[in-house]
Amino acid sequence: MATRETEEVSIVDLIPALRAFARTFCRTPDDADDLVQETLTKGLANIDKFEAGTRMKSWLFTIMRNTYYTRVRAAVREAPGLLDCASLRPISEATQEWSVQGKEVHQAIQSLPEHQREVLMLIGVLGISYEETAEICGCAVGTVKSRLNRARAGVLEYLGESSSQTLMERRSYLSEGQLDFEAERRR
Repeated sequence: MATRETEEVSIVDLIPALRAFARTFCRTPDDADDLVQETLTKGLANIDKFEAGTRMKSWLFTIMRNTYYTRVRAAVREAPGLLDCASLRPISEATQEWSVQGKEVHQAIQSLPEHQREVLMLIGVLGISYEETAEICGCAVGTVKSRLNRARAGVLEYLGESSSQTLMERRSYLSEGQLDFEAERRR
């Protein structure tokens, strides 16, 4: 097992990816940062429970996901009807055409059930593997593939498109800075 100092350095290196994942759940950057902070606090407090051979990133993403769902359940108990649904916020302003396409794709993604949206964001935006996504979501790889397929079909249906090629063309707004999680991960 790695030393505690090595594990902490590894955790620090994952903060940009944690922020990007938190933004798939939270409406505002401040809420996302709070979720990251709570995740890091729990991760560091329970570092002794981290098992050798487990990927630190998957472990922390699982903590974040569970923390978020715990918050949602608490919010529902405290204020029924005020469920904080997942949201994506543009990182930078886009051209008008990209902005319109980005909003359409954003609305399509938001229309998906939470479990499909989560898988789509983990694999499609953050580039997490099927296996890691399955570990984070607590389900089988086949379930992840099924959810991803349904998510893609749902987005296509929402957009009134008939092929994934059109979706890929619309998705190019990601590289234009509209939802540039990759840049956030590199920071």
